Amino acid sequence: MKKVMLTGDRPTGRLHLGHYVGSLKRRVELQNAGCFDEMYVMIADSQAITDNAYNLEKVRQNILEVALDYLACGLDPSRVTIFIQSQIPELTELTFYYMNLVTLSRLERNPTVKNEIKLRNFETSIPVGFLTYPISQTADITAFKANIVPVGDDQLPMLEQAREIVRSFNHTYEEVLVEPEALLPDNEICSRLPGLDGKAKMSKSLGNCIYLADTEEEIEKKVMAMFTDPNHLRVEDPGCVEGNPVFIYLEAFCKDEHFKKYLSEYQNLDELKAHYQKGGLGDVKIKRFLNQVLQEEIRPIRERREELSKNIKGIYKILEDGSKKARMVAMETMQEVKRAMKINYFENLSFLEEQEKKYEEK
Repeated sequence: MKKVMLTGDRPTGRLHLGHYVGSLKRRVELQNAGCFDEMYVMIADSQAITDNAYNLEKVRQNILEVALDYLACGLDPSRVTIFIQSQIPELTELTFYYMNLVTLSRLERNPTVKNEIKLRNFETSIPVGFLTYPISQTADITAFKANIVPVGDDQLPMLEQAREIVRSFNHTYEEVLVEPEALLPDNEICSRLPGLDGKAKMSKSLGNCIYLADTEEEIEKKVMAMFTDPNHLRVEDPGCVEGNPVFIYLEAFCKDEHFKKYLSEYQNLDELKAHYQKGGLGDVKIKRFLNQVLQEEIRPIRERREELSKNIKGIYKILEDGSKKARMVAMETMQEVKRAMKINYFENLSFLEEQEKKYEEK
């Protein structure tokens, strides 16, 4: 069996460091390592509409932003198919068929959906499209017969529901769909980078992000304003590193060589942590170090992004070509699904013969 990977992002804003360490950086590594026979990266605009139906311009304007971030981080359209979800109508059709294999109560029990509903204050008025998000995601995965889906721990319930739908379809009709497996982050720290304000999640909607397109000045300003240990009031006070966003970011980004370049009095992060915990190390000093680390990481991405933005027609051509290629694959899967469900009426000669025989007997 071919190794096929599918992943993607909602175009509700530019991508940030949470996206980068949680998925983008690893996608590029997997691409360059040649780990998969096929890789699909989807700009999930249809899914973004489920909670932005009255603000479609926000979704439309950010499709290009996401594409620029993808390419600037190193995704290669000659090796990865980058496409726009809404341009593949077969995904919507598959979603409709799968809806009949899932109960409302099962959707409402999905922990990821419950958390997202709470985050968006949808408790009293849930858009149907948003509630059926796991079904739409299943359509995306199965249309390309993806057997590997990179997810964080918080997305595992979504993938499990996809697996349930696949099993239900294959049992009810015919063994057509491929059951996907999760590809979890190899670095737990990177799976859920906290926000600059100490919130559990870096989120565009909460405005607590460092974006990949941020300028050096914007990055520095955000880093220097980051939340740290609220009890570390004076330099001599012992500080806490657990749950401290500055140290979490350092764990995700800094390497021993960064200390040689920017903070030579320490050999590694463990030494820096020990000094902070003992007392005698101020927040400003570690924030300045983090700023230097992040500037080094983000600078080449931002510079590539600026260069790519000079050829917007070229970016759109990549998206158009990728969407056409992706649709061809989705159409093949749709034909198999319809054959399995026996709703390919005009291709199924046995159906015509059955009908003729039935009426002859009358």
